[in-house]
Amino acid sequence: MTDRAPQDLPRVEGDLLLQAEPEPFPLLPARTALIVVDMQNAYASREGYLDKAGFDLSGAQSVIDKVAQVVAAARMLGITIVWFQNGWDPEGIEAGGPGSPNHWKSNALRLMREQPELEGTLLAKGSWDYALLPQMQRAPGDILIQKPRYGGFSGTQLEMMLRARGIRDILFCGVATNVCVESTLREAFHREFWPVLVEDACWQGGPRFVHDATVFNVRSFFGWVAKTEALTSLARKG
Repeated sequence: MTDRAPQDLPRVEGDLLLQAEPEPFPLLPARTALIVVDMQNAYASREGYLDKAGFDLSGAQSVIDKVAQVVAAARMLGITIVWFQNGWDPEGIEAGGPGSPNHWKSNALRLMREQPELEGTLLAKGSWDYALLPQMQRAPGDILIQKPRYGGFSGTQLEMMLRARGIRDILFCGVATNVCVESTLREAFHREFWPVLVEDACWQGGPRFVHDATVFNVRSFFGWVAKTEALTSLARKG
């Protein structure tokens, strides 16, 4: 399925050709957004939520560096940048309560129930855990979306803000590949956006094969897959 011959995707004047799989992707910066998913202390720092929950963070620094490169390239190209923050109010009202599946499936909420001393500290707005990494800071004009669930379209104004700016194509990077990144990417596909996963600028929650599964899913069913170097190369040429 991935060995198919490249097809020619629709192009307009001004498109840049981003090297991607399963075929090159025509990228027009004016209609493109980069979504930086959950680059928070919770997901990429020692002593953050994922670390406390026992998930592997061995690749976090590499991904931080790659995301920084992707953001810099997007800025040079004039691409709209959207930052995600995942979490809830300190009281957990936005988390949904026992009537919500999120109450039972969120590892952060479960961990706080098991360790009451952590109550109100994991993914809580205003906390160190919730904050964006020091290296991942917004610039004027960037969009910030605070989302209460894995998918960035659920319970947020993301779609309205993208449509208002004429965005059609969305680049994705961040964490976790198989959870919040893939959830939002699938939602984007079903809303007629064109998704591109910058796969080496993502890190998974769990073993490496779940990252690889997301890459396969995107390449085969939901969008396109590119590398950081492909985007930075376009920025250098521009």
